[in-house]
Amino acid sequence: MLNFVYDNKTTLIFGKGTHHETGTLLKPLGKKILLHYGSGSIRRSGLYDAVTASLKAAGVEYEELGGVQANPTLPLVYEGIRLCREHGLGLVLAVGGGSVIDSAKAIALGVPHEGDVWELYLSKKQPQSDPLPVATVLTIPAAGSESSPNTVITNEETRRKLGYGSPKLRPVFSIINPELFFTLPRRQMANGVSDMMSHIFERYFTRTLHTDLSDSLCEATLRTIMKNARILNGDLNDYNAWAEIAFSGNIAHNNLLGVGREQDWGCHAMEHELSALYHVDHGAGLSVVTPAWMKYVSPKHQEIFVQFAVNVMGVEGSFREPEAIIWEGISRLERFYRELGLPTTMEELDILPGDFPLMAEQAVSVRGPVGGLEKLDVRDIQAIYRLGCSNIQHA
Repeated sequence: MLNFVYDNKTTLIFGKGTHHETGTLLKPLGKKILLHYGSGSIRRSGLYDAVTASLKAAGVEYEELGGVQANPTLPLVYEGIRLCREHGLGLVLAVGGGSVIDSAKAIALGVPHEGDVWELYLSKKQPQSDPLPVATVLTIPAAGSESSPNTVITNEETRRKLGYGSPKLRPVFSIINPELFFTLPRRQMANGVSDMMSHIFERYFTRTLHTDLSDSLCEATLRTIMKNARILNGDLNDYNAWAEIAFSGNIAHNNLLGVGREQDWGCHAMEHELSALYHVDHGAGLSVVTPAWMKYVSPKHQEIFVQFAVNVMGVEGSFREPEAIIWEGISRLERFYRELGLPTTMEELDILPGDFPLMAEQAVSVRGPVGGLEKLDVRDIQAIYRLGCSNIQHA
């Protein structure tokens, strides 16, 4: 196990009716805030009215900025920075899913920054000035951004989608009320499940040894996600299943599962190029890239993939035939994705093989080869993209 420091400042307020506490929780933190959200869904559901009523009752003034889309982009971030500076706003409240929270973090990062906030995403340098505090009311359990130090933004001009991380970006508090997820369409549930599972995969598949506890935590969380995703696939109004999914999604990306171990993040780097170029749903891109990556790297790392197949996917068989166990584990994961209606091939995403070279070049352009379990260069990434095609399904 590697040395580590784990510090998570985010307070979770979890359970029924908790979104009505927003104003009371914010009052000690700032009297003037930016209310940041996505499309009209929070208005249609009544959440906007409930949150703004709570803010007014607590005497919290706010400016608002809606319009965040999936794969949030820079122009809205710049607008949020302008509003915060112009009105002297001291906190960003994100009411939404991972995209809204990522956009809120980018705004919070950019307000005190001298220069273009995109420079930080390119350089990965830590901010010289503390970002504004961020708080969240979660509407989609998926990204885990409600207590993570990470944010991902798309620059549409350069067709780049880049992540950035700083401990200073962890939200001060996050409200998680599973009742708010009842109106989500099945597609968003499935994409969220794919994303949170990938957050665990990026930590679980490692070269680091003697990580028995975090291995077991990863495996238990993955099994919990899959069990409850199947329940939700039949009933999107099951509170207890949503509660399990929401808590699992938070654990998946607050980095508790990643401490003491080298992490990978190759699949995320490769998928970011799919969603940057084709605007596919992040979870849908991951359900294609992840099995392809497993097929490509597992021959060199059989032990951890056998462990995954047995402990998570429930594969039985002779350990003298590790390839068969691994292949069955990957096949069961693909079948699970398809059970939720997720794609497992590039063709289903309408991604053209002719773009594989460009996406592979972009994936390594900022930090070089991607991945921790196996370092992947341009040729490797192109090969993985090809394994995501329906006519090439084995390394």
